[in-house]
Amino acid sequence: MVRPMMGASVARWTAYAAMAAGALGMAVGALAQGPPPPTYIPQTKFTSGQNVVPVFEGWLRNPDGTFTMVFGYFNRNLKEEFAIPPGPENKIEPGEVDRGQPTYFLPRRQAWVFRVQVPKDWGQKELVWTLTAHGRTEKAYAQLLPVEEITERIIMTRGNLNPGDDDPNKPPSVSVAPVDAARVDSPVTLTALVSDDGLPKPRPPAKPRPGAQSNNVDSGRPRGLTVSWMQYRGPAKVVFDSAGPAAVADGKAATTAHFTEPGAYVLRAIANDGQLSTRADVTVMVK
Repeated sequence: MVRPMMGASVARWTAYAAMAAGALGMAVGALAQGPPPPTYIPQTKFTSGQNVVPVFEGWLRNPDGTFTMVFGYFNRNLKEEFAIPPGPENKIEPGEVDRGQPTYFLPRRQAWVFRVQVPKDWGQKELVWTLTAHGRTEKAYAQLLPVEEITERIIMTRGNLNPGDDDPNKPPSVSVAPVDAARVDSPVTLTALVSDDGLPKPRPPAKPRPGAQSNNVDSGRPRGLTVSWMQYRGPAKVVFDSAGPAAVADGKAATTAHFTEPGAYVLRAIANDGQLSTRADVTVMVK
């Protein structure tokens, strides 16, 4: 009676050993073929050839009962820029195709750049911004969902919200001096007029520590109230002598713009006090 049981045990353990040997062989074979493929695909960056994605940033509640939809965009390219005029490839629906949206698209992410006001009775309708570049169409859908309500403070702090609404700092005020008609072969001086409450107080430049590396000392970036420039509309690229940020002196910050093609251009000055930013646009007609 004992021998059959011992024989069965031997057979069972023999089978286990064979299975283990098989599994070990498979593992050794897999190791011989190299490591397994990664579980993620590294992000690939492109200098050109990619499209532009419109982005719905959220909506604002206006004092008169109306609402404002806020949009930005993401140009997938590191260098390539696009001029997309209002029309089938750059349109707002429903309503007029041209609602003042950007027609010139800078590289990478540009947030909170464009607004559309909708009436009090908008309800749960959708406002759609459509962009087509390099043959690929993308859409942003704006709707008055409670979770997507934002405030001006969110926009002025670029989503930081620190400090909050009770902070005494007020945003800077900025306007751009009118520009006479320009020419392609003649650069134009742009002057931003800026005022501010002086808050927050600019931090003093960092002092280099003995033995510190050069990248640990002050970078030379302007502190306090500054102005940056960007192109919002236009048929071709505008080149700024200094896009910014540039320090405001005596309530002014100026740069020079160069145009390569005639047409109507909208250029934007962005004033920043170190925490809050505001903006102003100027239209330049180039002959």
